[in-house]
Amino acid sequence: MAAAADYAHCEEIIRRNDNDRWLASLFIPHDRRRHIHALYAFSFEVARIQEAVSQPLPGEIRLQWWRGAVEEENAQDAKANPVSAALLDTAARFELPKSLLLDLIDARTRDLYADRIESLRGLESYTQATCSNLFQLATKILAGEEADKEAADPRHAGIAYGITGLMRALPWQKPRGAPFVPAEILAKHGVALADLSEGRSSPALAAALGELRALARRHLDIFRARLPGLPAMSKPAYLPLSLCEAYLQRMERRGHDPLSTI
Repeated sequence: MAAAADYAHCEEIIRRNDNDRWLASLFIPHDRRRHIHALYAFSFEVARIQEAVSQPLPGEIRLQWWRGAVEEENAQDAKANPVSAALLDTAARFELPKSLLLDLIDARTRDLYADRIESLRGLESYTQATCSNLFQLATKILAGEEADKEAADPRHAGIAYGITGLMRALPWQKPRGAPFVPAEILAKHGVALADLSEGRSSPALAAALGELRALARRHLDIFRARLPGLPAMSKPAYLPLSLCEAYLQRMERRGHDPLSTI
């Protein structure tokens, strides 16, 4: 069983680094809130590995440590880490599928190499692993078995949220050439890779990002259409999604520079 201090540490990580999710978590019932914090803190810690290392190999080693923690192969070390201790306690309490946690870790491996995503399908797969899985796990924490019956597919919620977040992160991603923008979209609109890495906006880039916004909205619309079938206990898990449309509209304002404006 994780200590209260472990869960408090997780909440502090989210409060400092992911204010949108932290604010949304305030609407989650108190007895489940700390477990949502543990889930989000795990996601943040795995995502930030690519920023903390200068070469892929140390990142691979850290990701492998997290795989071992989830699979309980290094239980003693995992219990000494407040985030993994809280995550494992949460996973055991709510019988979270380990496969979803492992898929998220595996998806973060590509971040270490800054390999460009080739297609829209590839982008959907990436955001499904990194974001949809979080929504699915969060609903499991909040609604238990009822989460498996809900009509609102977390896949569409995660893809919409993930694509929106990646576009918001373009200013941080430009030194790496914004590898999440699919190669097929760049080629379709004639975007020069040098423009991305050197921070030059262009009408071609605006058109490419417009297509990504349209993709995010398609998934958002599918989720909204299925929202009436969502169990009441699950609804707080999807509150971060309510910000997507506002962020997408901000990106469409006149004068918005996607490579320098957050």
